[in-house]
Amino acid sequence: MLARYFPSMVIVVALLPRLAGSAAAQSAPSPEQVANQLQELRDSQQGLEQRLDELAKAIDDLAWFQRVGDLAVVEKWRIASTPPANQPNPTGLGAGNPVKFYTYTFVPKDRKPGEKLPMLILPHGGVHADFTTYHAHIIRELVAQGYVVVAPDFRGSTGYGREFFELIDYGGREVDDIHASRDWAADNFDFVDPRRIGLIGWSHGGLIVLMETFAHPKDYACVFAGVPVSDLVQRMGYQGTSYENEFSAKYHIGKTVNEDIAEYKRRSPVWSVDKLAVPLLIHTNTNDEDVNVIEVEHLIQALKAAGKKFEYKVYQDAAGGHSFDRMDTALAHQARREIYAFLAHYLNPPHALP
Repeated sequence: MLARYFPSMVIVVALLPRLAGSAAAQSAPSPEQVANQLQELRDSQQGLEQRLDELAKAIDDLAWFQRVGDLAVVEKWRIASTPPANQPNPTGLGAGNPVKFYTYTFVPKDRKPGEKLPMLILPHGGVHADFTTYHAHIIRELVAQGYVVVAPDFRGSTGYGREFFELIDYGGREVDDIHASRDWAADNFDFVDPRRIGLIGWSHGGLIVLMETFAHPKDYACVFAGVPVSDLVQRMGYQGTSYENEFSAKYHIGKTVNEDIAEYKRRSPVWSVDKLAVPLLIHTNTNDEDVNVIEVEHLIQALKAAGKKFEYKVYQDAAGGHSFDRMDTALAHQARREIYAFLAHYLNPPHALP
């Protein structure tokens, strides 16, 4: 029986490689199709990451009450600031509307009726990050001293979806959000003393508080900047490509530092030191693995060259690197006591540390 079909089988077997090659040629996607499929996968992955960030934010919001609820009245408010920096359709419906964002407030539970309290604005760090219970021990320490603390999740923060994430404007209009938080709290909390408002921030938050006090010096009594991002031009020189991509993204600055040095300088505190007009304390650490000490040294040198009076301390290889003064070590506690003593000198909290 097989003999009858053997010639045909030979022909078919002989043609199989050619047919397979032809089928492969017909089914192989073009480079453009591959690129589109990869982009779809990236968008899908980014969408999943955003949903996970939103879930983490919701969980962490609940944790605030457990972590500091015994000392503070914890609230989260939605307020408004300036319009987005980049608007794809500037004449479209709603174009020019202010950015809406959330801010946390922590008010001491032991506040006495009629008592006026000092207030601190505390923006979080990170290119894209959010205000989390990572700060819980610091909030407890500040509230225990009698401070009202306002902590904005400014534009570009994580946990609020992709659209809000892509509103990021590092060193730009995010600073407007800080000022909007300050003015909103001062207008709505009649127990806040408008003459006793200070700024405190670490890392990117350190950059923000510097830029905010440069822009509105009459609105603040003092400012602390811990391991602050100080010079984005320098920073792009030692950080990696993925970091650079955060800034040159089309929804952000849209250009690399090589393409627009002036724009990166505009967003860097070191190039605006002539505007300092309030008491300032700076902390930095020589083994900082994130904000290299060279950035902060540049800031310190620029402030000195501008003839500004300020305080600073350079810690030598302090354990913890970038986070050295936000940890639970003896050194970190001592460093924070120095910060709190500086703030208390200008803000006079009702329960200042001895």
